[in-house]
Amino acid sequence: MREKRHLWIAALIIAVVVVGGFALSVPRAREISEPPNSTAATSSVPVVGLHDSFAKGVHLITGSLMAPDVCTALTATASVDSAGANIVVALSMPEDTQICLQVPTKLTFSVSAKAPADASVSVSVNGLPAIINRP
Repeated sequence: MREKRHLWIAALIIAVVVVGGFALSVPRAREISEPPNSTAATSSVPVVGLHDSFAKGVHLITGSLMAPDVCTALTATASVDSAGANIVVALSMPEDTQICLQVPTKLTFSVSAKAPADASVSVSVNGLPAIINRP
């Protein structure tokens, strides 16, 4: 009879340890961080690394920017305004709908445009003006 009682006490202690361990290991609702707000990420001002070289009346503009993941596609177009004084580089990174590893990735681009040597360059990403970082 005493042996049965010892077994019941041991089983009760083990059950309390298991239930207590579970209760302590489950995260509380206030401890779970919310996923980053996608609207905040898209509204931030993009930074574009840019290099402009000029030869024989043509600007070769190369650069890079960070994309949210490796599956993001980047398209670049260059146009010259009507006065010929400004080259507008339009970068497009459509929102990726695939399942993809969310590791920021550096994407590169290259465009060319015929313009005067002293033409300025402006860049937009998905229609938003970008900050240009020249090395």
